Amino acid sequence: MTTLLIGLEAPLQSWGDSSRFTERKTRPEPTKSGVLGLLAAALGRRRTDPIEDLVALTFGVRTDQAGELTRDFQTAIDWRTGKSKPLSHRYYLADAKFVAGIEGSETLIAGIAEALIRPTFPLYLGRRSCPPAGPMTTSITSTPLSQALREAEWTASARHRAKQARSVTLPIVRDAVAGDEVSETIRDTPVSFDPTDRQYTWRNVVYDVVHMPNPDSTSKGYDWLAALGGN
Repeated sequence: MTTLLIGLEAPLQSWGDSSRFTERKTRPEPTKSGVLGLLAAALGRRRTDPIEDLVALTFGVRTDQAGELTRDFQTAIDWRTGKSKPLSHRYYLADAKFVAGIEGSETLIAGIAEALIRPTFPLYLGRRSCPPAGPMTTSITSTPLSQALREAEWTASARHRAKQARSVTLPIVRDAVAGDEVSETIRDTPVSFDPTDRQYTWRNVVYDVVHMPNPDSTSKGYDWLAALGGN
């Protein structure tokens, strides 16, 4: 099996897995359904095209820069009646950076990597209002997905690194495989992207972390015992 690592960076990202009606939430990390939708767009697949080969890929993501949760509200008018629609609240991750990974056959992974460089359809990170900050950064490795996510270079910005401690903990969320202890089950595996029959099923995930040194830290730390007046 081959692993493809993809850098996900944009001013705004939004990865909903339970959005309903006028409240559109986002998870703190990219969803499998959202990233597979991005890959399908890069490959030139229509929403009604089969996606079984993409769904079979093992998926994971590491949070390199969590960003900030921000809320926007939108208004709209029904063009048929001229009446206002209900106010819609939408949540986004601002200034976030992630490393997403997919693991599968060498041929499929190579085709996806090429498509991300020259995508057929425009790419966006969760919603159409969230285009990537620039060309997608990718790298291919023969390392298994879980190991590749732990070993990938930390992609946080210099400003973010400077504000962090001298050792950082990066969260990882990945598909559970045989032998794993499942951390959570979420409705995040797409069955069909067809607008008239969009379907999703459940996905078992594992939560993990990786610790990395941060030589760019400018944090001096704080002596909490001194603050308590100890000698």
